[in-house]
Amino acid sequence: MIYRFTIISDEVDDFVREIQIDPEATFFDFHQAIIKSVNYTDDQMTSFFICDDDWEKEQEITLEEMDTDPEMDSWVMSETPLSELIEDEKQKLLYVFDYMTERCFFIELSEIITGKEVKAAICTHKEGEAPKQTVDFEELAAAGGSLDLDENFYGDQDFDLDDFDAEGFDMGGNAAPTGEEEQF
Repeated sequence: MIYRFTIISDEVDDFVREIQIDPEATFFDFHQAIIKSVNYTDDQMTSFFICDDDWEKEQEITLEEMDTDPEMDSWVMSETPLSELIEDEKQKLLYVFDYMTERCFFIELSEIITGKEVKAAICTHKEGEAPKQTVDFEELAAAGGSLDLDENFYGDQDFDLDDFDAEGFDMGGNAAPTGEEEQF
């Protein structure tokens, strides 16, 4: 059996990669195939996310062990076969390749090919240039560009500055510490 995945980017319109891989291969094998297909370095923190039909993140598969709670299920790429979490055509995944800005590829299991096998993952279709692997903030600032670093970037789109209670906070920087505060 072979899984055929289609990979696209919301940053580059004509970017497409198709990768065929054995379902018993690990998410790490898939990660390596993606990295090679887009000529990225393998020195960044990455994760896969199993998603629902609306691309909402459900389950994370990390490059390194990140979980400290033994009661929570955690998946590590090198220890998790694709078939353990993916079994249906049209299954959606995200592959986050730039953690600083949460840039990612959108992946869909386009086809399950029965009666055939592959020894190693192969990129069977390559179209367009991949987006840059990371954003160089200094280069972006020098070019006069900007990222949309609104409240969604920081993770709380419901935060309202009017709800902030500044009482008790030193807004001017001149307040002397009280006996209850620690000085550093």
